[in-house]
Amino acid sequence: MMKLYGTPPTRALRAIWLLNELGLEYELLPVNLLQGENQQQDFLALNPAAKVPVLVDGSLVVTESAAIQLYLAEKYPQAVFIPETVEDRAQMYRWIFFLVTEIEQPLWRIARHTFIYPEEKRLPQDVDLARQECLEMVAVLERHMKEREFMVGDRLSVADFNAAYTLDWANEEKMLDGAPRLREYLKTMYSRPTAPPTIAEAFAAIKS
Repeated sequence: MMKLYGTPPTRALRAIWLLNELGLEYELLPVNLLQGENQQQDFLALNPAAKVPVLVDGSLVVTESAAIQLYLAEKYPQAVFIPETVEDRAQMYRWIFFLVTEIEQPLWRIARHTFIYPEEKRLPQDVDLARQECLEMVAVLERHMKEREFMVGDRLSVADFNAAYTLDWANEEKMLDGAPRLREYLKTMYSRPTAPPTIAEAFAAIKS
């Protein structure tokens, strides 16, 4: 059985979604970041970057949430979450990289400078810059999805599952207020029976 290290609302949700979609059995092993469990030697042996999620499949260790998604989709091709043509695969990779670098990174900057970093290290001006950069890239994605059902081609791909988590995070930061198509797309993705909890639901579960 596969093991997944990480807990919602972290990017472990991306991996959980693919595992659910593929109907795979897995063991979810919580890693308490606030208590520094990701800095312990047994975890660092899996991922020296001290980040979650980490997927362990037999002797194989895969880190980085998007890489885990792609690995699972390729290992279980029957779901056809990897496009068949090289052209569509290129577009899938394009939008995955776009989501991770152009939308997720500004969200990380906002998080770091609002609650992750110690207060003396926070830069309020970087929050403003990151918010503007994120909004500009959300607008690009809104235009791309305006007449589309899926990120790439005419069926679900890894790009959609990556996008759903990223956009849920953006929505939590009020980045989708001017993106009605993306809000609709997000609602559709999270209506799937295999969808993991949203970030808000995960936080609510932690508080309860």
